[in-house]
Parts: sequence; structure tokens; C-alpha cells
Amino acid sequence: MKQILIFVLFAAMLCWIMFSPIYKHVLIVRQALLQKEVDYLLEVGANADHGYIDAAMIEKSRERLSRFGLQPDNIEFVVSATDGKDATNPAAPLLRGTGLSLTMSYPFGRLLEIDRLIGLTPPAPDERMSASGMKMSEYVP
Repeated sequence: MKQILIFVLFAAMLCWIMFSPIYKHVLIVRQALLQKEVDYLLEVGANADHGYIDAAMIEKSRERLSRFGLQPDNIEFVVSATDGKDATNPAAPLLRGTGLSLTMSYPFGRLLEIDRLIGLTPPAPDERMSASGMKMSEYVP
């Protein structure tokens, strides 16, 4: 009986040791993709030609991220301006010196469930990883 218990515990630890790093890498890659996309959208949205991040830019961002396996419908975008104006309106771009802020989030899902094997509590499936950034608008009419 003692040997069976040791075998079961060893097998669980072996599974966790073998597969946990893979899931951690998936988590790290997803986080990096979100941050890279935030930086890109802020660079484009805050340049001298735009001064906004509109729905078309967000839709193209969803398409780019879906190529890496993320579900486009699960990605949330929050675009705001430091002066409280609408930062998604192409008809009224943010003027130079106004902060353009973007936060993107994506659910963890059941990505870290394997951590239960060693007694760690993974994040709830509805909890979200996020990436954010802010850039000053360079738009001059």
C-alpha cells in the first residue's frame, strides 16, 4: 500500500514537472503578445496622423492576435484619454500632449489547471491577464 501511494504521488509530481513549464511558456507568450499589441496600437494611434484608436484599428488587432491562437471575442480593449475625451473618435482626434491610454485583457481560462497537482490554486477561468500602456498624442491639426 505504501508503495502504491508513493507511485501515485511520484507520477503526479512527474506529470507536473514535465508539463507545467509548457503552460507557463504559453502564459508568458500570451502576455508578451498582448503587451506588444498595446505598444503597436499606441504607436500608431498616437502618431501625428491619427490621435485616436478607433474600431477599425481594434478589429485589425483582433485579427492579428487570432493568428496566434487567441479567441478574438475574448479580447477586451479599454481606450481612454487623460483629459476625459473620447479617444476612439476619428472625427475628433486627441491633440498633441494629451495622453492616450490603452488596456487589453484576455482570460486565463483553464490554462494553469495542472498546478492543482501540487496544491497551487490556479486563477479562476474568468480572471484576466492584461497589458496596458500610455502614450502622448502627437496629432497637430
